Amino acid sequence: MAKILLLEPDALLAKNTLGALKKSGHKISWQSGAQPAISAIDKQIPDLIIMELQLTGHSGVEFLYELQSYPEWQTIPVIIYSHIPNAGEPAKHWQQLGVVAYYYKPHTKLKELADSIDHILMTA
Repeated sequence: MAKILLLEPDALLAKNTLGALKKSGHKISWQSGAQPAISAIDKQIPDLIIMELQLTGHSGVEFLYELQSYPEWQTIPVIIYSHIPNAGEPAKHWQQLGVVAYYYKPHTKLKELADSIDHILMTA
């Protein structure tokens, strides 16, 4: 059972995502903002982070840069699950920020996200 941190500012979307992902048998915690997420990671390092890029207070990219600034957190795989489509950012750019997968919410079913999580955790 892996520890997964969901970083999602929308409470309703977080509730739906948590409900779907808990069926996978992993321990999933939720934070609505970047600063609470950093505090949560400081208390317990997750095995994986799923995050929205549109955050309040910080952008998701700022959060990723902050995450990478801590050497002990640089190996945490990150899945972007966002309403912002990947606008052609090179895969290398995202990899440098710890991103292992990028999903556009309107085109991604929660089952696909859950399958991706299992695959990433098995190969990590």
